[in-house]
Amino acid sequence: MSRTNLTIQLESDVIRRAKVVAAKRGTSVSALVAQELTELADEDERYEDARRRAMQLMEHATPHGGRTWSRDELYAERLDRHGSRR
Repeated sequence: MSRTNLTIQLESDVIRRAKVVAAKRGTSVSALVAQELTELADEDERYEDARRRAMQLMEHATPHGGRTWSRDELYAERLDRHGSRR
C-alpha cells in the first residue's frame, strides 16, 4: 500500500506532549498518528460490517420465528403467568 503525506494542525502543547509520548515508546509522532488513525478506521469498518450483517438478518427474519398469536392467546398467556386480577 502506498503512503501519502497528511498535514494537520494541532495546538503546540499537544504536539509537545505527543513528542514525549513518542519518545517514551521509541517511535515518531507520525507513527503514533498513523497507528491511531488506522485503528479508528478499522474499528469503524468492523462496526459498519456488523451493522450491515444485522440489517440483513433483520430483513430476512420473520417476526416471532414465524409464529403469530391471536389477541385471545396473548390474553390467556398473560392470565396464566399473572393469574386473574378480578
